[in-house]
Amino acid sequence: MNNRSKAMIYAAIIGLIIVAIFLGFLSGLNNPVSWLLLAVLFLIPFIYQRNNNNDKLIWKNEYSVGVDVLDNDHKKLIALLNQFSTAYDYAMSEEYERKTLEELIEYTKYHFAREEDLMLQCQYPDIEAHKKQHVMMIAEVDRFAALYNEKGHNALEEVSAFLSNWLINHINGTDKQYGQHMNDSGIQ
Repeated sequence: MNNRSKAMIYAAIIGLIIVAIFLGFLSGLNNPVSWLLLAVLFLIPFIYQRNNNNDKLIWKNEYSVGVDVLDNDHKKLIALLNQFSTAYDYAMSEEYERKTLEELIEYTKYHFAREEDLMLQCQYPDIEAHKKQHVMMIAEVDRFAALYNEKGHNALEEVSAFLSNWLINHINGTDKQYGQHMNDSGIQ
């Protein structure tokens, strides 16, 4: 069952509980069932959050590469990826899905260009290998965009899983390698 279906079920339960509370209070404010249902109503958001499979990425300090501007880019990429995943999980409108995918792709390209510029500034010795990874990733992202244009919503699960894994592996792998070099070159 997808998150959108779960949310709809919880909304229906909340609606039924509200009606039952209202009907119970019609018989008097001392009706214990209404007070019990009121308590349940306040607990539902906590129950939903606990039962909701939250696959969102969360920034951890261990992801830091030691360069503030790039760490901020990585945080924004994680936020955009989470926004994209939410668009998929809750089967939002095609327009919103497309917008979040395009925004994620554009910011990824922007980030890669900024990262490469900083590597050039500090004469990072492994810049060509890193650029190749960026080129391969952009090609993969463009392939996903084409897949989305072809298949629509059904293509998004594969896109979301790939991007989540790739981003964290890239940050913790090759991005960690340039951090100290940039710091030694005066880029903080």
